[in-house]
Amino acid sequence: MNDSPARTDALVLDVWCELQCPDCRSALDDLRALRARYGDRLELRLRHFPLEKHKHAFAAAQAAEEALEQGKGWEYVEAVLGRVEELDREGEPFLVEVAGELGLDAEEFDTALIDGRHILIVDADQAEGKAIGVTGTPTYVIGGERLDGGKSQEGLRERVAEIADRLLAAQE
Repeated sequence: MNDSPARTDALVLDVWCELQCPDCRSALDDLRALRARYGDRLELRLRHFPLEKHKHAFAAAQAAEEALEQGKGWEYVEAVLGRVEELDREGEPFLVEVAGELGLDAEEFDTALIDGRHILIVDADQAEGKAIGVTGTPTYVIGGERLDGGKSQEGLRERVAEIADRLLAAQE
C-alpha cells in the first residue's frame, strides 16, 4: 500500500505487517524515522501478512486497503496500530469507527468489509510473503534482502538504512 503514485527512481521498502500486531505498532517509530530520513527517495509499501492468532487481522488488512482507496492508507494504518488493544476487544466495528474519525467514508468501509472487495489483495500479499519466507511481522524486504523484525527489532532501522544508503548511492 502506498498513498502516492509509484516513482520509478524511489527505493522500495516492503513492510510485511499485521494491524493487530503489537510488534508492528513498535515498528512505527522506525518507519517514521526512515520516512523522515529519506523522504520521497524511499517508498514504504505496506504488505499484508495477517496471522491466524489474531482474529481481526484479516479484516484489518482489508480495511487498510479501503483506506488506501479513500486516500489515507498510512494514516489509517498508524491509527489502528496505535490502538491494537481496542481492535482486540471490538473487532470490525472499531475498524469502521477509526475510518470515521479520520474523515473517511465509514459506511463504505462497512460495505467493503461485508462484500470482501479487498480479499484478493490481502490473499495475494500473504501468499507472496509465504513464498519469500515471511513467517512473522513486521518483516522488511529492501533490495532483495529480508529482515525479520518479528523476532527482534533491535538494530533493524539501522540495518534498513545501511542497505538503503548503499542502494541509493549505487543509483547516483
